[in-house]
Amino acid sequence: MVGAAEQRTRLLQATARLAESSERVAESRRSMVQTEQLGVSILHDLHQQRQSLLRAGDTLEDVDQQMSRSRRVLAGMAYKLHRNKWITALILTALLLAIAAIIYLRLHH
Repeated sequence: MVGAAEQRTRLLQATARLAESSERVAESRRSMVQTEQLGVSILHDLHQQRQSLLRAGDTLEDVDQQMSRSRRVLAGMAYKLHRNKWITALILTALLLAIAAIIYLRLHH
């Protein structure tokens, strides 16, 4: 009987260890599933962030092109402004010389 009781005790202990091991395996599986879900969520977020960065890069390229075009337009406008100032100054000088010549000719004849 002592042998049977001892076997029974060992069997119960082995069953208890098996149940604990099974619970640890189940907990490990739950943890693995949670980790996998978290990883999938992170990958999804990273994909969205990548797409946002790509769109931002495209937008920046467009802005850069627009800025280059704007610089060229402004440079052209500045050139024309300076040219028009010189033309205006030349016309004004010519008019002043013409007025001076007319006054001179009127006073000396």
